[in-house]
Amino acid sequence: MAKGATDMEAQCREILADIRKDVFKPVYLLMGEEPYYIDLICDAIVANALDESERDFNQTICYGTDVSVDSVVTAARRYPMFAERQLVVVKEAQAMKNLEGMSVYCDKPLDSTVLVLCVRGASVDKRKSLYKTAGKIGVVLESKAVRDYEIARWIGSFYAGRGLEIAPDAAALLGEYAGTDLGKIAVETDKMLKNLPEGTSRITVQDIERNVGISRQFSVFELTKELSYRNSAKALRIAAYIGAAPKFAMPAVIAPLFTHFYRILKYQALIMRTPRPSTDQKAKVLGVNPYFFQEYDRAVMNYPVKKCMAVIALLKEYDFKGKGGNAGEATPDQMLIELVAKILG
Repeated sequence: MAKGATDMEAQCREILADIRKDVFKPVYLLMGEEPYYIDLICDAIVANALDESERDFNQTICYGTDVSVDSVVTAARRYPMFAERQLVVVKEAQAMKNLEGMSVYCDKPLDSTVLVLCVRGASVDKRKSLYKTAGKIGVVLESKAVRDYEIARWIGSFYAGRGLEIAPDAAALLGEYAGTDLGKIAVETDKMLKNLPEGTSRITVQDIERNVGISRQFSVFELTKELSYRNSAKALRIAAYIGAAPKFAMPAVIAPLFTHFYRILKYQALIMRTPRPSTDQKAKVLGVNPYFFQEYDRAVMNYPVKKCMAVIALLKEYDFKGKGGNAGEATPDQMLIELVAKILG
């Protein structure tokens, strides 16, 4: 996983730990492409900043579409009634006109107010005063999107943060099911843990299959594995099963296949430079758990550079076809079988 994503997960845990210990900052600027961390921290603040009896008079939750900077500043400068603090939350703050104007309040925040600005799908300008001032007196979290190729390692870090270990193949399968929807991964994890025996500390691929509802046997994860080993019969059978799914769409398969073959190509380049790369070198180039190294060792033998480049060209061609370009009368399931056959050819 990219260092930024690792840092984001660790920073989030630290923020949540302070909130649970009743340690609050005067301003929280939560922003970025990934809503999961923004919502997680905001919900934790709302749940812990005030007692139930204090909320009627001391909690203000509003939306950026409905408020102005002046009205939010006025609310934040009020003193709490019969409570230690008051809470002001602005959701969808990116919709506010002149959000940067909130820097006026951040220059002199009230110690008895906790102000939360949730900027979803965007970030404030880091060169300007709001970002700089909020960072000095409060908490700034930039919640960056986790990319497809990072998701399995993010899942490993997420589970580790909960005191759990997840097998690499289980993380890959869960990532295939949920994609980069971190909220969905968290929800499915909570559901699964309720069904597992108390005290379970390691999550296996069988746990994912039984509780999440995805079969490893007929998954894109398994398809890439069979392609790596050039097991034609199994790969074509998996492709037929995936293509027969009611909501199947070619782009959903093309993306992980492209990531897989791009890794093989990068691994080929590493081997050209360093015929016997170390474990650390492999990990840096492939970005996968060492559990999968054996598969990639076989894949580079089965797909030399020229063949790998040809496969990537095929993926681009079928991505275009899958999005409605020059596909003729072929259905998506037929195109997938045809693509897999050409990769193996």
